[in-house]
Amino acid sequence: MIEIGKLLPSDRDAWEGMFRAYIDFYQRVEPDSMYDRAWQEFQADTRLHAFGARLDGRLVGITHFFTHANTSAPDTDVCYLQDLFTASDVRGRGVGRALIEAVAGWAGERGCSRVYWNTHESNSTARRLYDKVAENRGFIRYQIELPR
Repeated sequence: MIEIGKLLPSDRDAWEGMFRAYIDFYQRVEPDSMYDRAWQEFQADTRLHAFGARLDGRLVGITHFFTHANTSAPDTDVCYLQDLFTASDVRGRGVGRALIEAVAGWAGERGCSRVYWNTHESNSTARRLYDKVAENRGFIRYQIELPR
């Protein structure tokens, strides 16, 4: 049975291993300080939030999310599911779906009007799940990287 809950301090190493694998999947490189900052934010659980999925007590999936204002419905926030990753040996066993459902439940309890996320068009494994649990609205994302 899949158990979903907040990340515990004892999850740090397993979480970081999965988050690094997620970053690697998207061919990004991030400084170690990014992992430290993200972990601190998830433990504070005020601006950025995270859930972990466990099978037999082992952390096998993670998701990161946050809420923000919504111009088309200014009286309700929306929830952005920013990162979702499952261990390769448990894919196809419902971990990703359980994490998405947990975020949707969390967001609904807080009055959000929707949960949304992005994925790369080439991520066919994830898209098979996403096509079952959500509607692809056809948006294309553009971004500008700003100097730090």
